[in-house]
Amino acid sequence: MRILGKIGLAAVTAGLFAGTAMAQGTYTIGVSNTVQGNGWREEMICAIKAQALASGKVAKLNIAHRNTDAAGQLEDIRNLISAKVDAIVVNPADPAGIQAALAEATAAGITVVAVDQAVTEPSAYIISNNQEEYAYLGAKWLFQTMGGKGDVVYMRGAAGASADSDRDKGFKKALAEFPDVKVAQEVFTGWQQDQAKQQILDFIASGTPFGGIWTSGIDNVIVDALVESQTPLVPVVGADNAGFVGQLSSVEGLKGAAVTNPGSIGGAGVTLALQILDGKKPASQTVLVQPDIWDNVTDEGKAKLKGAADPSLSAEWPVSISIPDWTTYTKEQIVACKGPGE
Repeated sequence: MRILGKIGLAAVTAGLFAGTAMAQGTYTIGVSNTVQGNGWREEMICAIKAQALASGKVAKLNIAHRNTDAAGQLEDIRNLISAKVDAIVVNPADPAGIQAALAEATAAGITVVAVDQAVTEPSAYIISNNQEEYAYLGAKWLFQTMGGKGDVVYMRGAAGASADSDRDKGFKKALAEFPDVKVAQEVFTGWQQDQAKQQILDFIASGTPFGGIWTSGIDNVIVDALVESQTPLVPVVGADNAGFVGQLSSVEGLKGAAVTNPGSIGGAGVTLALQILDGKKPASQTVLVQPDIWDNVTDEGKAKLKGAADPSLSAEWPVSISIPDWTTYTKEQIVACKGPGE
């Protein structure tokens, strides 16, 4: 997996940053996340805890982790400001909806790092998976595998989320390259497993023909639905979640591809926040982690899937449990999901 973007990794290691680290166990880091019960988000939270612990620099985490909207997240961030945390790591529900609170945090001297998705507040730092490229890689593979024609089910994430908006751009970029591919149905899954499975079962029951399914990372339950309903298998694109990665090697007749989207980006956000708190401010505001695609059609893809498979992880957890140069915890630490003081 490569890490590129407005901050090149080589430039980071070459010393773009300056400053000296403070004593260990000094900082309190606040965390704001608005999706609970989703495996990807749970891994993100565990990565935040594990990296805070492994760094030795975090005395306490103050975590607001619940299912809520932008208004709820606005309230959570303001509570973190009132708690006088040193930094806030945030996965935004809606960039515009929380911009005021992020600006207030910066004004209060709090470092703000957005993970997984971009925000519009210019004072915030961003370390994110490249969501537009994530969708483009998977959609292009899917449309090619469908023979460049046919009807596709487009299963998006959460309406209003910047990651979903960016993925929509990537999906439509690929769609424009294949004029004979049409969207048979477009739905928002909310990144919820049960909801997504029921949506595809309802669509199957409608009798509308389709030749492929693109998912925004809710994938293994889609394959389950196809198998359980005895629907002829069509190509499926998902993320590098442990369950889906396993299915790509075990479900007979399934053609599919996993696009990497590590939940460990949460741990990377802690690392970036600590660098900034230690006076090592980056030259630019944004770091992007570039995705890779692993299919079960080519020999190269099969080898990547085999190397990445990890049945010991929760089916909903991405197998990319670490990000080179950005996370330093062990597998045991992220699986334990314990932060400082726990």
